[in-house]
Amino acid sequence: MNSITTITPARPVAVRTRLRLTTRGRRALMTVATLPAVVALGVGILSGGGALASGDAGTPAGSFSTVTVLPGDSLWTIAQDIAPDSDPRDVIDEIVRLNALPSTAVDAGESLAIPASYSAQAAE
Repeated sequence: MNSITTITPARPVAVRTRLRLTTRGRRALMTVATLPAVVALGVGILSGGGALASGDAGTPAGSFSTVTVLPGDSLWTIAQDIAPDSDPRDVIDEIVRLNALPSTAVDAGESLAIPASYSAQAAE
């Protein structure tokens, strides 16, 4: 009664490790991940601008009149002068968009385009 026992060798178990990124690797990964967004934003900024400020034919010639900023004037005072019945904040917003101004600060002697709807109110 001989019994023969066969011993099979155990299979090696693969040890799984977590992916570990160094600081340099994280920076590289973030750069690669954000690059398409940065490129798209840059293209959008360079190609899109205010139609009046860029010289495009986007604004018809009769849709605005011009006003010269006097010393001591601000967009608020100009908005109150040209449209006394309208909310000055709305008028200022339209002037800023029409002239593609970077902020609401204006300098004396500067010429601003005023929407024709407000220049008609000022004439009355």
